[in-house]
Amino acid sequence: MIHPLADVQSVRIGSDTKIWQFSVVLKDAVIGENCNINCHVFVENDVVIGNNVTIKAGVYIWDGIRIEDQVFVGPNVTFTNDKTPRSKQYPDLFQHTVIRHNASIGAGSIVLGGTEIGEYALIGAGSLVNRDVPARAMVLGNPARRVGWVNKNGTRMITDGDFFVDDEGNKWKVTDNTLIQL
Repeated sequence: MIHPLADVQSVRIGSDTKIWQFSVVLKDAVIGENCNINCHVFVENDVVIGNNVTIKAGVYIWDGIRIEDQVFVGPNVTFTNDKTPRSKQYPDLFQHTVIRHNASIGAGSIVLGGTEIGEYALIGAGSLVNRDVPARAMVLGNPARRVGWVNKNGTRMITDGDFFVDDEGNKWKVTDNTLIQL
């Protein structure tokens, strides 16, 4: 469903995707199946959005952004793609940002260009992501800092000495800022 007040120029929109009023999707953008693109969203040309993605209101997705399947992007999240922006001066290549599958980005967060958010990562509302976020990490603040590790459903893993335990009883350890299942 494409709302009659949306401006969707791309023909590469997956089935069952909903694009709501006052959203703009440029002609070279790719959006997967069963997505919900809320009102007042802008999607530039060099953007790929996977399947089952939710983009809430007021999000602008610039060239170079890749959003994998099952991602949640909260309202008014800001992405950047140019480290040194100047009016009417364009880089040869925009910075690429990747949001891995099942990650969630809380409302009002800022994601700087060139970063990667790992699978199942959880970004707290209002955070500034200025470096890569490991898979399953929970990060908060400005700048965003890891405050824990999360289960697939987004709840915090419990600690057991030097280990973390997920909601299925699996043990994990942290090595070089990466969560590894034992």
